[in-house]
Amino acid sequence: MNAGEQGAPPGTEDALELVFAPLDQVGPGSDATTLAALAELQPIPSGGAIYDLGCGPGRQTLALARELGRPITAVDVNRTFLDRLIVRAEALGLGEAVAVREASMVALDAAPDSIDLIWSEGAVYIVGVEAALRHWWPLLRPGGCVAFTELVWLTDSPPEPAAQFWRYAYPGMTGVVDTQLACVRQGYEVVATRSLPAEDWQEGYYQPLSRRIETLRPRAADWPELTAVLAEIDDEMAVFNAHHGSFAYVFFLLRKPA
Repeated sequence: MNAGEQGAPPGTEDALELVFAPLDQVGPGSDATTLAALAELQPIPSGGAIYDLGCGPGRQTLALARELGRPITAVDVNRTFLDRLIVRAEALGLGEAVAVREASMVALDAAPDSIDLIWSEGAVYIVGVEAALRHWWPLLRPGGCVAFTELVWLTDSPPEPAAQFWRYAYPGMTGVVDTQLACVRQGYEVVATRSLPAEDWQEGYYQPLSRRIETLRPRAADWPELTAVLAEIDDEMAVFNAHHGSFAYVFFLLRKPA
């Protein structure tokens, strides 16, 4: 479920916005996992730009800005998320370090060979892994890095309830090896992969989301689209609790050969 989900039925985008807009995090992840992935990518080249694409409300943007001590441009199609990120960055003394841009992750106006690092957590599925990597390739400087998370299967034989849910929610979902091969086909070196732990789903994402859902259930009685959104989130959390060993978000850490 994503607040910028494309192709949603009429009324669903408003319901998604209502659910997700106040949250500080709209997908699995944590600062600890973000920074561990960043450490595996070091050294990051210097002299070029850093982008966080599909940034949402920018939990990882702020973590990267603090850790790297370099300016970062956060890009998302959702203006509400970007406005909240600006407020949060200023409150943390990072207002000068974080710029925002309302745009698609595959419609960047960056110059060729100008970017040192592209980061994207939980958003690449919107355009597809290979389409994103193809677009980013000419923008990256030689030796530049990419880090993205992608929802993947950890088994060739997932439990049927999980398979049935994700066939509907994410029909393009593949496995770790398939995603690595997609990266290699686009010319990238796979530096490492790193699975997000179960706590990154539960603590940072599902617990605040569950509290938000409970405040909205009374409104769902007269709003069919909101009822459907809440039901899908309930189903996702149930599938995760029962079968999370069969799937995961995985960091794919890449480098453009020098």
